[in-house]
Amino acid sequence: MVNHNKMGLLGAISYIIAIISMVGALIYVELGTSIQKSGAEFAYLCYVKWYPIAVAFMFVGCILTHPATTAIQSETFAEYIIQGLKIQFAEPYQNYLAKKLIAFSLIWLLMFLNFFSVKTFVQCFQILATIAKMVAMAIVIGTGFYFLIFKAETGNLQNMFHNSTWKPGKLVTALFAGLYSYDGWDILNYGAEEVENLRRTMPLAIVIGMTMIAIFYLAINLSYFVVLTVAQIETSDAVAVSFAQAKLASRYLHAAARHGNLPSFISCTNKFHDSPRAALFVQIILAMGFSFAGNLDQLISYVSFAAWSQRAFTMLALLYIRFWHLPVHPNAMRTPIILPILFFIICVGLVGVTIGQNFSEAAVGIFIIISGFLVFFMFMWDRALPSHEWYRRNASVANEKIAIVFQILFNGMIDLGGDEEESDENVQSSSVIANEKISIGIYDNVAMDRFGLASAVDVDSKKKF
Repeated sequence: MVNHNKMGLLGAISYIIAIISMVGALIYVELGTSIQKSGAEFAYLCYVKWYPIAVAFMFVGCILTHPATTAIQSETFAEYIIQGLKIQFAEPYQNYLAKKLIAFSLIWLLMFLNFFSVKTFVQCFQILATIAKMVAMAIVIGTGFYFLIFKAETGNLQNMFHNSTWKPGKLVTALFAGLYSYDGWDILNYGAEEVENLRRTMPLAIVIGMTMIAIFYLAINLSYFVVLTVAQIETSDAVAVSFAQAKLASRYLHAAARHGNLPSFISCTNKFHDSPRAALFVQIILAMGFSFAGNLDQLISYVSFAAWSQRAFTMLALLYIRFWHLPVHPNAMRTPIILPILFFIICVGLVGVTIGQNFSEAAVGIFIIISGFLVFFMFMWDRALPSHEWYRRNASVANEKIAIVFQILFNGMIDLGGDEEESDENVQSSSVIANEKISIGIYDNVAMDRFGLASAVDVDSKKKF
């Protein structure tokens, strides 16, 4: 958000971001209580039978959103380590290599933690990381308010809007960065079927959680403004030295492979530790690749563009449900119709301005979204390649050979379909670092059956890859 070099505009954007996030969270409560299926956007798009769009954005999530998020978290962690320890390097390339080494070390550490005894190590690691983050936030807020109240440090708060930058491209970049920090309010939608008393739990979790987050973030920003000058904020790559949670979304990738949407060898799971090792490995390789795709601001823009494009289509699906009066759950909560319309306009505005002003950042998301459509129409549509016997035979042979290699490397078994209840239980017991979107019950099985994706057990006739 340092794209906006004046604190007044930055503060105003912080409030706008909090409001947008709250509105989006409330709309997702309506979606979650209306369509009580795990999978969030995928489930909602399948509900209105927009299968190509659903699969395209599932592909984006597996290939771009989650790996790039892991890259962002690891790069941020490396930046804060170097800034916090005040490590100096003689040459810029040494600084670059050091950051990559620290970031990759964290990624591989987390991968091995997830490889072995997830419940023992990862949960303890998550608790310690959360405590460290909360303590760091408390120190920042306490210090800022101490200087504001007892030292009357208000010099940085004078003329806060002077010479502010109002360029649409920079505004959207700042909004993406801020909205990224609030992201996570749709997590319950990914495991809606696991939540008891959804109508009561979702609104309470959203209202309490989002209110606390908004208060924390606004207080932290105010503390920055009180203690730091504009120049200090602009030139700092790590404004606060706090632990950045590194999270892996391997279960999302694993679920896609398990249900036939990606090559089944990715679903290779170690049964002793209930760890999706193949998906973890693929996730790590993708994350390392994305770490070279740009700086933190660019990575956040890639992820945000894809996420808000998906949310735009999700809002269209909700409006379609509302205006065409499609049946929903009788206990569904309803928001005023103006909210989804307003949120849809915001999504389209963010995406449209990015395409117009920062096309190079939008191009990555557009390319992968188009690739997702191509994957559907080439490999999943029953009138395309799956209709040819030669393709099914060769794809099956290739997939089986790769699966054997992965089973040997990761000491695992290919997980295709199986007992749904057992799978859901496994997901709950094997959740990875932080609040990730990892429900294995992510797909609408009825929708999957309609275009041949639900059952992937019959290799000869059902494999799509």
